[in-house]
Amino acid sequence: MTTTPALCRRDFIIAAGSVALAAAVPHPAIAAADPIGLRLIAKPGRVPIVGSPHPETAVWGYGGTVPGPEIRLSQGERLRAVVENRLKEGTTVHWHGIRVPNAMDGVPRLTQDTIQPGASFTYEFDLPDAGTYWYHTHDNSPEQIGRGLYGPLIVEEPEPPKVDRDVVWVLGDFRLLRDASIAGGFENRMEMAMAGRIGNTVTVNGKVAKDFTVRAGERIRLRLINAAAARVFALEFRGHRPFVIAYDGQPVEPHEPEDEQVVLGPAMRTDLILDLTGKPRDRLPIIDPFYDNLTYRLVTIAYSDETPLPRRTAEDIARLPPNTMPEPDLAAAERHEIVLEGGMMGGGSQGGMMGGGMMGMMRGSAMWSINGVAAMAHDLMPSIKLRRGATALLAIRNETAWYHPVHLHGHSFRVVTRNGKPTRYREWRDTVLVPPREQAEIAFVADNPGDWMIHCHIPDHQEGGMMTVIRVA
Repeated sequence: MTTTPALCRRDFIIAAGSVALAAAVPHPAIAAADPIGLRLIAKPGRVPIVGSPHPETAVWGYGGTVPGPEIRLSQGERLRAVVENRLKEGTTVHWHGIRVPNAMDGVPRLTQDTIQPGASFTYEFDLPDAGTYWYHTHDNSPEQIGRGLYGPLIVEEPEPPKVDRDVVWVLGDFRLLRDASIAGGFENRMEMAMAGRIGNTVTVNGKVAKDFTVRAGERIRLRLINAAAARVFALEFRGHRPFVIAYDGQPVEPHEPEDEQVVLGPAMRTDLILDLTGKPRDRLPIIDPFYDNLTYRLVTIAYSDETPLPRRTAEDIARLPPNTMPEPDLAAAERHEIVLEGGMMGGGSQGGMMGGGMMGMMRGSAMWSINGVAAMAHDLMPSIKLRRGATALLAIRNETAWYHPVHLHGHSFRVVTRNGKPTRYREWRDTVLVPPREQAEIAFVADNPGDWMIHCHIPDHQEGGMMTVIRVA
């Protein structure tokens, strides 16, 4: 398992290569030649996803790596990134979870023009909130995300919690052939109508993980980012008690995960405090049993034979300082319905598989909808209009047989109810996972003007029609 190279605006370094997480050695670095800030180059590359004796895998990545360079800045700093496109097709970058100005949101044909091959675009915006975020393509998302165009973006608190290590794991998956090449067949119509394209090879920071070497007594801040196109993770830390301290970058009251599983739908993030309470030479697995009969080991936490550090207690895990989102006024909220319909075995007004069942799907008609309308990327029109400064309460109802991680651009929201019951932590998020036939209510202050996408973050579902636009004016 390896860390990602890091980009820091403070000292304008670009890390080259990678090192084992176990070693915690700084990356070799060279000074960036460009004085204006960060440069991200979307281009083909080759990376050892599976490792020897398998050949390297041809990918698309920022800098030709998967994941792209880790960008780590401080709360309140200004990010300026020049994105250069060396692919043979158009692309953009979406700064997932950051409350950016609308023109910086990276949605082609809605907030900006596509960055054409050979062209570049400069993104520039302030970072109002600390937390764990990520950046990824928002053009031809099923294939471009499926080939690796994503990377971590970390915004540090002015006074981060005291830990021995701050570790980022970008979780992903790829569909590989026996020669370790990425299989074609993106936007398969049958998969699009079901769970989306789920890979057969799970990765941590772009590689198949084996051991994560630790020292007994360490305290780690573990930042988990689900960059997979469709896979839901439900991680069980066998022999450990992780404590959740943030969801989607936003602080939450420290608590143990429900049912001892850290669940992350596509695009979601969770920050954990993980105390390494095992003994020297212990080997304790992290497993994922989310999919029936497909339980697997993500990685093994491998304890070194070093003398243990003094143990800490769960009682001294402090809550992170709050971020800057305005508190929604539920008593004065404008209520809107977001009804998710369609898909194979789905329900709703469109008869299960939008546009005429199986024959409609095979003819290429849309398969998913929001409020009965299947949106296409070339024709995104506002369906909900909010007055700037108003509180919005969105009641999301999943009438389908599939999970949907619903992402709202430009804002963070509180999850206030699930299936009619108030949530325990009223957590802030930017992506909420709504299981089949279930409901969630989210609330936020519409204080960021512009046209903002709200969509399922499984790219196959998004491209199949499950997206719309909220206008704040």
